[in-house]
Amino acid sequence: QVQLVESGGGSVQAGGSLRLSCVVSGYTSSSNYIGWFRQAPGKEREGVAIRSIGDPRPYYAGSVKGRFTISQDNAKNTLYLQMNSLKPEDTAMYYCAAGRVTGSIWSPQEYRSWGQGTQVTVSS
Repeated sequence: QVQLVESGGGSVQAGGSLRLSCVVSGYTSSSNYIGWFRQAPGKEREGVAIRSIGDPRPYYAGSVKGRFTISQDNAKNTLYLQMNSLKPEDTAMYYCAAGRVTGSIWSPQEYRSWGQGTQVTVSS
């Protein structure tokens, strides 16, 4: 079982930046994808940025491509999400997730391990 602990959320104005961190522990080979999801009030949880554990190539949702960057520091066992040019529509609870994905990498149901989430609020 993978344990995930997020941090770095906060409140910023539109156009600002934040960097989210996710410390990963209990990491096993049972997961093949790790990434960031978000959920706004009244909306379904959606994938934001995901990477294959065996391949550093990232995948981004269209709404964040060019603004968000997912990266990983293996020495620190930490996954990051650098968020630039933030918009009010980016406001959500952001979650780190890992899982053994056999279907769509964008489906939250494919991910077994989740962090507690960190809130991001972007004001206009």
